[in-house]
Amino acid sequence: MRKKFRKMLSLSLAAALAASLAACSNTAGTGGSGADASQQDAGKTNQADAAKTNTSEFVTISYVMLGDKPKNGQFEKVMEKVNALLKQKVNAQLEVKWVEWADWQTKYNLLLASGEPLDLINVATDWLDTWPNAQKGAFMPLDKLLPTYAPITWKEVPPEHWAETKYKNQIVLIPENSYTQWVNHGYMYRGDWAKEFGITSPIKDFESFGTYLQGVKDKKPGVIPLDLNGGNLASFDGYITTKTDAIGIPVSTGPMPIFYAKSYDQRYTAFSPIFEDTFLNYAKLMKEWGDKGYWREDVLNYKGDNRAAMEGGKSGSDQHHTQTFLGEKVKMEKLQPGSDLQFFPFSVTRGNLVSMPITHGGTSIGARSKHPERALMVYELLRNDQEIYRLFNYGIEGVQYVVKDGKRYRPDGYDVQKHDFYSNFWGGRVDKNEIPDGTLWDGAKDLYASYDKIKKPFPYGRFVFDKNPVNNELTAITQVVSKSLPAIAYGKAGDPAKAVETFRAQLKSAGHDKVLAEIQKQLDAYKQMVESSK
Repeated sequence: MRKKFRKMLSLSLAAALAASLAACSNTAGTGGSGADASQQDAGKTNQADAAKTNTSEFVTISYVMLGDKPKNGQFEKVMEKVNALLKQKVNAQLEVKWVEWADWQTKYNLLLASGEPLDLINVATDWLDTWPNAQKGAFMPLDKLLPTYAPITWKEVPPEHWAETKYKNQIVLIPENSYTQWVNHGYMYRGDWAKEFGITSPIKDFESFGTYLQGVKDKKPGVIPLDLNGGNLASFDGYITTKTDAIGIPVSTGPMPIFYAKSYDQRYTAFSPIFEDTFLNYAKLMKEWGDKGYWREDVLNYKGDNRAAMEGGKSGSDQHHTQTFLGEKVKMEKLQPGSDLQFFPFSVTRGNLVSMPITHGGTSIGARSKHPERALMVYELLRNDQEIYRLFNYGIEGVQYVVKDGKRYRPDGYDVQKHDFYSNFWGGRVDKNEIPDGTLWDGAKDLYASYDKIKKPFPYGRFVFDKNPVNNELTAITQVVSKSLPAIAYGKAGDPAKAVETFRAQLKSAGHDKVLAEIQKQLDAYKQMVESSK
């Protein structure tokens, strides 16, 4: 099957390449809706479209990735091999354009708005403002291009998944829909220390987690209980999740969404928990934690690496998602033997876990790309050619990894400083080309099974909020959230009751009520669409 698949990929790309070599000009495709054409008909190679690009010209395709640019030289070594294969197969090379983590959201959105001719772009509808950027015209429609230049991807993504990638009935991104992962957030903490502090049951709420942090403060001199930086605001959503049945609505308000639905059963009823007692209680608890010294005094300006601090025994906890925990649990046993890392997922308190959208990761093409056809051909290889996929995701076999019994491990002599490699390819991973990570915790399957028992389907897959009627108000709200929420989240805003009152007043002045009414209006229309399609 594997040989047959790779032969299919080579033949599909060869067909597009052969047709394009016959062309005498280099004209970029513009895309189109293609919304009413059947997927079967659209999947046939369109020789006329293929002839629009001349692949006899060697081109460089850019790929916008999130993350700090690797500095140990391994990325360049891997890319030499990747680009040799890309040149051979589609006469192109790939150049990763990094958007580094410091002030990443602002940098990313400014880059997409700059007018620069970007090719491939890492996107996500739930954390990378895909729909707002689509409304600004940042992405190229792909309906007419996909069947020809990414035929395997086109056929393997089912129509119901393509439906979740459309803006104004046009496909504007390729979803990472065939990759198994859980990115529900929570706190990691040391099980050995928890037992030492008298905590014998798994932590399932903020109060118990606070008891753990106090234990670190009292009994582990020189250790910061929760050494986060002020840009991490996950405690806000985490607290809402543990105390209510509210679920987030995909409407961006900067560093943290503030608009929710009442519950999964009331998923079409919008509100903001900022104006509920729950938020006041959250502010009071964070003030209490801050006053007790659970994080550093300069937390709002701190830019350090908390995970590295935890791995070095200098922090008692870290905040991230399930996938990170699975790797950290094994890593911590090597770096801090006996640490028995545990995870407190926010959803465990009330069982209100919503599956992530298939567009949590994805890839778009910039609206001003000069080589969209070739960009799709490169993406097709990154996603479907097993050799290129594994190079781009894992690095060089024997240097970054070895395979034993069908699983990936680190080679003997592996030095993370010298040999570490990452590409942060979060926009096209597929299970079919994955090599299971042998370093992940063996209990992952049981954790996944516990999630599967309580998960609810993501309800907003085709909900694209049109912010145009309230664009000014959303901009103002984002500024308020960016300025005021971090101080409240780390107890640095003074009296919590006054801080919450001021925050609410600022949101009201910025246009909260108008935005909420518009969200409700569009949710009502979305509900009608969903129910009429049943």
